[in-house]
Amino acid sequence: MIKILSHSDKNPWQEYVEKTPAATFFHQVEWQEVIERSFGHKTYYLYAEQQGQITGILPLVHIKSLLFGNALVSNAFCVYGGVVADNVDAALALDQEACRLGKELAVDHIEFRNRERINPDRPYKEGMYVTFRKELEPDVDKNLAAIPRKQRAVVRKGIKAGLVSVIDNNTERLFEAYSESVRNLGTPVFPKKYFKILKEVFKDQCEVVSIEHEGKLIASVMNFYFRDEVLPYYGGGKAEARALYANDFMYWEVMRRAVEKGVKIFDYGRSKIGTGSYRFKKHWGFKEAPLFYEFELVKSDSLPEINPLNPKYKFFIAAWKRLPLSVSQVIGPLLAKDLG
Repeated sequence: MIKILSHSDKNPWQEYVEKTPAATFFHQVEWQEVIERSFGHKTYYLYAEQQGQITGILPLVHIKSLLFGNALVSNAFCVYGGVVADNVDAALALDQEACRLGKELAVDHIEFRNRERINPDRPYKEGMYVTFRKELEPDVDKNLAAIPRKQRAVVRKGIKAGLVSVIDNNTERLFEAYSESVRNLGTPVFPKKYFKILKEVFKDQCEVVSIEHEGKLIASVMNFYFRDEVLPYYGGGKAEARALYANDFMYWEVMRRAVEKGVKIFDYGRSKIGTGSYRFKKHWGFKEAPLFYEFELVKSDSLPEINPLNPKYKFFIAAWKRLPLSVSQVIGPLLAKDLG
């Protein structure tokens, strides 16, 4: 039997996530609250139940936008989040209910953000997205030595420049650095309240590491902790960051702090092949693994192309880069809320 999660009883869902190895940070039930409070999107958190026990989950978010189309996404604003189930029957039932719901809502498509190929008959964007994950050594120095020589030298330059890392207990400085960074990339920024809500909801699972030089903010990154993994997720740097090698130093500090906490997996997250972030992560010696974002086409007859590599966004991106930062911080959230 497939049910929709009620807002009054979320404990069984979270208990299922915690005991199921295939579940990720992005399957956690708290994302429902984060997405609804931050962006106002309708969510459908589907679960399979047998004899009173959850046997599978599928978090779906309905994003309906005049600019970017009408879609169900599992899970929106997350890099992972497809079907997780104990058996084939539960997985199939969740998939079928998602397709039924997609038709009922008249969406253009349904996007399943899988780490593994689930349905080989379903189209996916081959060669588009990869993820970078690596096992960490329990010794800090061994992890530094494992970084390829050229990249390790860059990290050391950041150390010699006098950079220091600190833990922020709020998201104010993160938003300052992140919003400037994404503006420079030509990308709309998420609303400030989104980062505040993430920290508020996920509590100790959400940590902000900021980089300072002579007491001044240079860069900042929000990291998610789940089981024995750390995921640097939203990060950015100020104008001085490049000259001080702050981004390289920042991710090393995240890794160093994670090792000291006993974390075993460093998840560098999703990147589009051929982009700057993709090349940056390759320099760290991480091996890429493809992501299988599968699509069920409902009303649409082709895969969506809502990404910065799409030539039709070229002039928009160029214009956005020239916006004053304060303007981009006001207008950006109006667009970014639909870029799940």
